[in-house]
Amino acid sequence: MANEAPAEQGSPAAPRRPQLLGGKYEPVAPCGQGGMASVWAGYTHGEAGFRRKVAIKRVLQHLHEDEKFERMFVEEAHIVAELNHPNIVQIHDFGRERDGGYFIVMEWVEGLNLADYVRAYSRVGEAPPWPLASAIAIEVLRALSAAHQRMDDEGRPVPVIHRDVTPANVMIGVNGAVKLTDFGLSRAIDRPRTTDPGTVKGKVAYMAPELLENQKPDPRCDLYSVGVTLWEAIAAQRLFGGKGTDIDIALRVLEGKIPPLHTVAEGIPEELEAIVNRALARNPRERFQRAQEMVDALAALLRTRHAPTDGPALARSVREARRLLPSG
Repeated sequence: MANEAPAEQGSPAAPRRPQLLGGKYEPVAPCGQGGMASVWAGYTHGEAGFRRKVAIKRVLQHLHEDEKFERMFVEEAHIVAELNHPNIVQIHDFGRERDGGYFIVMEWVEGLNLADYVRAYSRVGEAPPWPLASAIAIEVLRALSAAHQRMDDEGRPVPVIHRDVTPANVMIGVNGAVKLTDFGLSRAIDRPRTTDPGTVKGKVAYMAPELLENQKPDPRCDLYSVGVTLWEAIAAQRLFGGKGTDIDIALRVLEGKIPPLHTVAEGIPEELEAIVNRALARNPRERFQRAQEMVDALAALLRTRHAPTDGPALARSVREARRLLPSG
């Protein structure tokens, strides 16, 4: 560093000190990037050599001067800090980098996201067992239920709508824990809009049709996204995504043609197909109205089967899936 004295000639160079964000957070390696921010694996540094692995979400440098994205990032930090739930990735800290960009420090989930979990099975020509996929969906729905039922300090309902439930935002740990992350596009109804009216948010292939029609988001939008995510996990293929532009995909979503699940996945119970179809109903009034309703339906189905879907069973499947994926 510029303020360090040069090492004496012939002596070993002094070890390079890591650059710490906020004086204590060390980004080590990037592990993902979206349109607004990158996520880094890193460490918290404390006294007496204390270190703890964390995820550090950093606003992309070219957006540091963009007030709209800055407001969205700050909003995400405020919202998720208020959602204390075991199925939601928790925020540890929030700060600014030296160049002015914001960063969020979050808990690190050692494992895979659902997209990579499904991809691992696909490498051997399979799909995740439908009971495990259903168990993962239940945990995601529990996270959404907590967000949708959020209360303010006065006990008034102020729900948070995620609006970006996708396989990439579902984390599955090697310990079997399932956690929902990336509330960057969420909308808390007690806060002002942080984006321009009419702007389409989220990943189009997972968006509820009414959002594409610029209707007001409500919890049923998130349940539709869970339906798409669960359909894809069971089928090990995309539902609306794939070839074409965002406009092409949006048109397919609006058309609402859902291939029968039993035609793309063998051995699927009729009850499961009915649950997924209800979540994917074109009309929001025909869907599950609350996340807990879909939890109850999936849990009731799983109780009729004897396949293991508890934490240890899911943990074993995640560890095996990691072995199937190429390193790096």
